[in-house]
Amino acid sequence: MYLSREVGKSLTTFTSLHFPFAIKHKTSFPYEVTLGVGGNIGDVRRRFERLFFFFKRERRVELVKTSLILKNPPFGYMNQDDFFNSIIVLKTAMQPKEFLKYIHRVEKKFGRQRSFANAPRTLDLDILFFDNRQIDTEELTIPHAAWSKRESVVIPLAGVKK
Repeated sequence: MYLSREVGKSLTTFTSLHFPFAIKHKTSFPYEVTLGVGGNIGDVRRRFERLFFFFKRERRVELVKTSLILKNPPFGYMNQDDFFNSIIVLKTAMQPKEFLKYIHRVEKKFGRQRSFANAPRTLDLDILFFDNRQIDTEELTIPHAAWSKRESVVIPLAGVKK
């Protein structure tokens, strides 16, 4: 069951039992990672629920928080369906490059196929922040280069950074 609310002419938020969510206990993992989560192929909100339980069962991460879900228009390649976006905060002991490989495997597990930039996708996981680290390499930029310019990140992020 989702509750929806229009927040603009092309923006709608959704809440459910697990979005938003926050744990109430401390975790033993040292690093906090903020992920941008998105998708626009198939039943994305159901996939987000499956992802929630996937991370809850994973030993290499602990799910700390989730945001509401935002439905918003695509950018870049415009000839595609609207996206659903959310934020998931995890704790982990993995280092950033190892974590990047990990989330690429998770995307693949959830049916992600990479075809072209801004293409439609089942699941997109972007590392927005990794603790307070700054990384700028060819394969990884942290904080994510465009996070502050995207409603799809800023609106859900506002709820988890309270």
